[in-house]
Amino acid sequence: MDEHSVAIVTLGCARNEVDSEELAGRLAADGFRLVDAADAETVVVNTCAFVEQAKKDSVDALLEAADLKEHGSAKAVVAVGCLAERYGFQLATQLSEADGVLSFDDYDEIGERLRNILAGKAHVPHVPKDRRQLLPVTPVDRLSVRRSIPGHGHAAPDLPEGIGPASGPRPVRRRLDGGPTAPLKLASGCDRRCSFCAIPTWRGSFVSRRPADLLDEARWLGAQGVRELFLVSENSTSYGKDLGDLRLLESLLPRLADVDGIERVRVSYLQPAEMREPLIEVMTSTPGVVPYFDLSFQHASAAVLRRMRRFGTVRAFTELVTTIRERAPYAGIRSNVIVGFPGETESQLAELEAFLTEVRLDVVGVFGYSDEENTEAAGFDDKIDPDEVAERVERLQALVEELVAQRAEDRIGETVSVLVEAVDGGDAEGRAAHQGPDVDGSTTVHGVDASVGDLVTARVIAAEGADLVARPETR
Repeated sequence: MDEHSVAIVTLGCARNEVDSEELAGRLAADGFRLVDAADAETVVVNTCAFVEQAKKDSVDALLEAADLKEHGSAKAVVAVGCLAERYGFQLATQLSEADGVLSFDDYDEIGERLRNILAGKAHVPHVPKDRRQLLPVTPVDRLSVRRSIPGHGHAAPDLPEGIGPASGPRPVRRRLDGGPTAPLKLASGCDRRCSFCAIPTWRGSFVSRRPADLLDEARWLGAQGVRELFLVSENSTSYGKDLGDLRLLESLLPRLADVDGIERVRVSYLQPAEMREPLIEVMTSTPGVVPYFDLSFQHASAAVLRRMRRFGTVRAFTELVTTIRERAPYAGIRSNVIVGFPGETESQLAELEAFLTEVRLDVVGVFGYSDEENTEAAGFDDKIDPDEVAERVERLQALVEELVAQRAEDRIGETVSVLVEAVDGGDAEGRAAHQGPDVDGSTTVHGVDASVGDLVTARVIAAEGADLVARPETR
């Protein structure tokens, strides 16, 4: 069988990173050679469709890859991921530069699909459908239905060495980033019906991965040099509900923290309305599990939250933050909020501002509302003018930057444990326990002898926005 070269370009969230590494594992097992995009015969772009800017970035990445067909070695450009799944035939029709647009259902046969495209065989793109309809409504019945779910794939017994664990269910995966942190997908899909979000329509209903699969993959990642597991899903607080145990995350976290080689376990995307005392207790008291709370508040006004089809109040959210900090005063707490949602009044925006001022989170992502097709909110009548939405984003962003800087300054004098991700002479850059990958700032430790993957104990001496500056703590 002829060896083909392939590159995988990943956009979007950490969940997409896991999906790309599954594709990489499948392709490597099928005889493909993984290379950089400039040297690849086929460039696979794993796209994002979260918001309008993410869609534009994905299209730009596809167009950039297409340029390699004229100025590089590329013979084919293939779109996969959320944008490809969401638009399918429409994307293929409007973007002729892409030689193929594949669905999640094509992932199991990705090698065959790419070979056919390279051979000039036309690939018929899928017609998008609501993937929630592919599984039973009742979560516990979903295990009986086999569907192709990215990040959940299992390999044949003869999987080559170095691609996924050596035993057990053998999830397919090939690392594309050799850093000390790796995402581990807890689940896929979502059962919530937030009025502004279309993600469940193309990611499907919520499906948890079995604990045994997660532990096998964690052991493999630990053997690959990973020191921090970043647990990802659309809704981590729902993990286990379809396995018959809604508190399964509480029992899983200590087991993941005990895996050889793993020093830290971090959980992302927690629904505030689904937080519970036992989970908070485990996340703030278990050695190796960092007290890091990625809480998706989205807003603070109860009236706005109801229109968003979400739950919560200023009082409930404030009490949640207070409870966490009582258990772990140095816990990291971050969130995202949406401003300019249809019908949002000045007083409701002020309520959000007052809440954020009171709780002073470590990081807050501010997004302006925009219509997403096939969502309930897109049909609301009381839309706010886009210019006004932009002004509200700018106003809230200015406040958030000040609050985040204050919160970081409060950490001056604090002792932190920094996972080193880069070294430059006597300086090391990485993340303290309260800083998640990519979006929560970083910590630079001056005057330290360290290597990538080390955990360095340091004392914070300065803050620059959300970023910290520290020096090694002397014993």
